[in-house]
Amino acid sequence: MADAIRIDGLSDFRAQLRKAEGLSPAAIRKSLNTAVEVVSDYGRKRMPRRTGRAASTIKGRSTQTEARVQEGGRKAPYVPWLDFGGRVGRRRSVRRAFYQGGRYLYPALDVRREQLAQALSDALTELAEEAGWEVSNG
Repeated sequence: MADAIRIDGLSDFRAQLRKAEGLSPAAIRKSLNTAVEVVSDYGRKRMPRRTGRAASTIKGRSTQTEARVQEGGRKAPYVPWLDFGGRVGRRRSVRRAFYQGGRYLYPALDVRREQLAQALSDALTELAEEAGWEVSNG
């Protein structure tokens, strides 16, 4: 499975952003959602399609401190089975080979890791510039 991407100093960044006038911490959440679309788009394109319902459940979600991609839910509760496999149905008669690393989401993160990191960096840099801060590389 893929390792998480950690952003050092995000809590300090949030505290400083709260002090800046005109920007709310909700702006961080929106920026994280935009950045995480890099991974969800890649996974959505590779999800098998009959009706498109399974692919439509792959979405980016975030809080002010965390971004993630989720799949499945009430709309398509079978999506984790599509992604990871296993046995379902009457007496567990329907079998799909089990892949611990998944078929769609975790591979999407592995493939798009660098692009995700760049998108996160760009989104947070843009927020800092909107707050009126000078941003430099380093």
